[in-house]
Amino acid sequence: METIPSSVFTALMPTPESSSMATTERRSVRTREIAIPMSPFEARLSLVAALASQTASLSQRLLMDLASETAKYLFPSKRFQSRNLEEALMSVPDLETVEFKVLARNDQYEIREVQSFFIAETTMPGKFGFDLSGASQSFNVLAEYLFGKNTDAKQMEMTTPVFTRKVKSEGTKMEMTTPVITRRAGKQDKWTMSFVMPSKYGANLPLPKDSSVTIKEVPKKIIAVVSFSGFVTDEEVERRESTLRASLKNDSRFRVKEGASVEVAQYNPPFTLPFTRRNEISLEVERKEP
Repeated sequence: METIPSSVFTALMPTPESSSMATTERRSVRTREIAIPMSPFEARLSLVAALASQTASLSQRLLMDLASETAKYLFPSKRFQSRNLEEALMSVPDLETVEFKVLARNDQYEIREVQSFFIAETTMPGKFGFDLSGASQSFNVLAEYLFGKNTDAKQMEMTTPVFTRKVKSEGTKMEMTTPVITRRAGKQDKWTMSFVMPSKYGANLPLPKDSSVTIKEVPKKIIAVVSFSGFVTDEEVERRESTLRASLKNDSRFRVKEGASVEVAQYNPPFTLPFTRRNEISLEVERKEP
């Protein structure tokens, strides 16, 4: 009888490495055998969890942007000089506005030289310039243009103020200052509202998709301005316009320009307290001949 070499027994005996691999393979087989397919409900939960993770990251960025924008309203600009306690309590958001310099000021009004700027304008519905329905509708139309409803789908920065202005029935040239402007079309009781466009775009503004919105350049001009707080009404505008026209008759340097229409500038968002709101009415003026 032949003796089997010990090397053969060694080759046939399992090594620690092979035993470990075999064990791993058996576990893998058992795992595959007992794996249960994910139910539709579990799949939805997994998707929701993934979306929630992405949303949390996006929300953080949005919150930072929101905080930055909110700060512009919570920490108002100090670009205006106060002539009395009422004006001292007024606040103006720290947003871009029309550039101007003060030429003269007294207890009744201020004379400003306003630089040229571009506006987006729309005609307001209804007979009045400051009824809630008409003003809200016009504001929304302009806001849609500003925030992307334009040929470039460009989202532009909000500026201040919003202008409201009367429009002469004979179609006189519109001239205005900062905010959103509302103008009334003379006997037709029509008004226009306008947003000041961010200056960085200059004349290269995207075209509106809404045909009721037009883009115009407002030329450099001189205006007489009266500021007041509270909420704006048609009656308040009419009363203050009459007072301003009467005061300007006694001005030795400036007079109301022929055909000038009153225009109203509103600087604050709706949630601003009435006594801290800044509103202005203005009339275009010209220097008197020597």
